[in-house]
Amino acid sequence: MENTATRLADIHANIARACKQARRKPEDVTLIAVSKTHEAPAIQPLIDAGQRVFGENRVQEAQGKWPALREAHPDIALHLIGQLQSNKAEEAVALFDAIHSLDRPSLLTALARAMDKAGRQVPCFVQVNIGDEAQKGGCPISELPAFLAEARAAAIPLAGLMCIPPADTEAAPFFAYLAKLAADNGVAGGLSMGMSGDYETAVMLGATHVRVGSALFGVRG
Repeated sequence: MENTATRLADIHANIARACKQARRKPEDVTLIAVSKTHEAPAIQPLIDAGQRVFGENRVQEAQGKWPALREAHPDIALHLIGQLQSNKAEEAVALFDAIHSLDRPSLLTALARAMDKAGRQVPCFVQVNIGDEAQKGGCPISELPAFLAEARAAAIPLAGLMCIPPADTEAAPFFAYLAKLAADNGVAGGLSMGMSGDYETAVMLGATHVRVGSALFGVRG
């Protein structure tokens, strides 16, 4: 089985190859190592191999393991990539360096209030329900222009758009659509899209942040 450093190097090589095909610079793509459900002993080898950006799904889980890791490695950036409850906004603003799941007015209000209270601006990606799936979070496409206007009015620092395409479908059209939505709505900056199975495709279609878990940590039995 490949060790952690080899898996990390392979993924960087794949990103670089996809960037070359798309005539992009590899340094314009941020690899987010999705460390959800993994404890510190599993995360440490990635840190030792040079990875510095990690993603978590839950505030409470991140609170339990990251303070000690970040004390030892203060250059680590932590991204919240999972759904966020409005009542956890203050804790999220205190802990994370970016939030990828801003998707509804109530959360927008809570985050704006939390950032004002903390005196800390945390960049937020607006999650778009790109496949119009009732079971998934994300701002409906039809409501995106109004929601972006609301976020700008509230002085939320917008990092870009994020999506999770429907499972078991070709992801490329959804990635291309997210890039078009960003352009049509004047959202400069980031496109958070692509996971272990499709991050190379996402990079070729403009992803600036890819969220990779199992390809880095290995698939657990």
